[in-house]
Amino acid sequence: MVERSQHETWNITKETVSSEQGVVASHHYLASDIGAEVLGRGGNAVDAAVATSLAIGTVEPWMSGLGGGGFMMVYLASEDKTYAVDFGMVAPRDLNSDDYPLTGSNAADLFGWPEVLENRNLIGYPSIAVPGYVAGISTAAAKFGSLPWEDLITPAVEMAEMGMISDWYATLMISTAAAQLKEFPESQKVYLPDGFPPVGEWGRPPPGIVLGKLAETYRRLRDAGPRDFYEGKLADSLVSDLKAGGSVLSKVDLAKYEAKVHPALEGKYKDVAISVAPGLTAGPTLLDTFQRLGDRAKGKTPDPATYQAYAESLSEAYQHRFDTMGDSNEATSPSCTTHISVADGEGNFVALTQTLLSLFGSKVMLPNSGVLMNNGIMWFDPRPGRPNSIQPGRKPLSNMCPTIFSHNGTRTALGASGGRRIMPAVFQLMSFLTDFGMDVGSAAAQPRIDVSGGDTLSLDSRLSPEIEKEISKKYSVERGHHGVYPSLYACPNLVSGAIGGGPVTGAAFIPSPWAKVSAPG
Repeated sequence: MVERSQHETWNITKETVSSEQGVVASHHYLASDIGAEVLGRGGNAVDAAVATSLAIGTVEPWMSGLGGGGFMMVYLASEDKTYAVDFGMVAPRDLNSDDYPLTGSNAADLFGWPEVLENRNLIGYPSIAVPGYVAGISTAAAKFGSLPWEDLITPAVEMAEMGMISDWYATLMISTAAAQLKEFPESQKVYLPDGFPPVGEWGRPPPGIVLGKLAETYRRLRDAGPRDFYEGKLADSLVSDLKAGGSVLSKVDLAKYEAKVHPALEGKYKDVAISVAPGLTAGPTLLDTFQRLGDRAKGKTPDPATYQAYAESLSEAYQHRFDTMGDSNEATSPSCTTHISVADGEGNFVALTQTLLSLFGSKVMLPNSGVLMNNGIMWFDPRPGRPNSIQPGRKPLSNMCPTIFSHNGTRTALGASGGRRIMPAVFQLMSFLTDFGMDVGSAAAQPRIDVSGGDTLSLDSRLSPEIEKEISKKYSVERGHHGVYPSLYACPNLVSGAIGGGPVTGAAFIPSPWAKVSAPG
């Protein structure tokens, strides 16, 4: 009997990239190249990360962009200190939690929440939270960068003016959200011309997509500065469009928004020094998971006992997270997050994770700015009286886990996209690198499991039957193919280099057709 299962028969590999001047790893090759060019012009790791970040919103717009939020970890060699830049999304001040009544059914969302009437927390204007992205990256650039804002955003302006290439992968991603994109006129016009996702003709170059008025918005941000997004003409435009669609997000919400810079939350695992974002992220849960792992990851290579220890540690840590921080129920789909890791030749490191939350966020593109808006209200538990329940002016709990750590004379910046799958991926990659001495390329290629709070553990199909047998003694297990689409595991990017100087090396998410590590020159 032939078993039907999702499978891709190609064998995809990616070479690591090393450079004395630094490297940039992101989910899109054009954005990585822009970051590398900034390093080549003398910019530091933060400059490169900001330029890459701004550019990726024009070439991978369903993942992140001006209408989203995120977290950035910055290690400064001159201070030997790591900072966290928090630019997470916030619920509008006039939001009314009573506007999100439960239907009694379960929703088809990332987190398996109970269903809200009309999916108001998932799709459309009621799902939109106050975006922190522009405030966050501009704050990081001003505080830690070395180049002017205009220099960092100009490449993104040029990319937006050229439009986005719609190759087969873009067509695939747009198709997955087409049913919801067609509900919003500007989104439909941009992403579904003639009512269908753009498709290239066989034997001809792929078509391009003009992302509405996004290029004008990028030019405005370049010329008027980033606070225009929150207090100037751009803010007026955003609020006008949001109000017209029924959002309660106001000019006060935008004007009051500020990104926060905190000292990193520090932790230890054996002789590994770990820096994560504090507060409502997956960072505290990552540190908790390592405490639960203890000394159980050992040997020359990860064996069945190692993966069993991973499964137990992750399962226990997620249960603790749900009990104390909110954000419970199962994760069933990938998020639209993207991650950027950067190191420069001076020993500075950046781990930057940014998101719209769901694929295409709220699915709303604002007609007068071309900004694709987040659906950050989905991060909240729609049930009242919970640690993470919907409340006005409140930040939700997120799954982002940008991390910088040092071990055995090296420093590494890493993170991933993938919703609740992010932290388990970061956790295992760190163990591969520190417990088993893998290089970044080998760690990125090593098969993983996913344990992110559900009843069933997912096991990469490349892992041995012995590992499956061991884990099945305690957990319900399903095998999953780690392919291009669907993406059943998190999508990491990482960079690493010797403390004190020398070349740095980066590895990009292997199954992605777009992810790339770039170096100057």
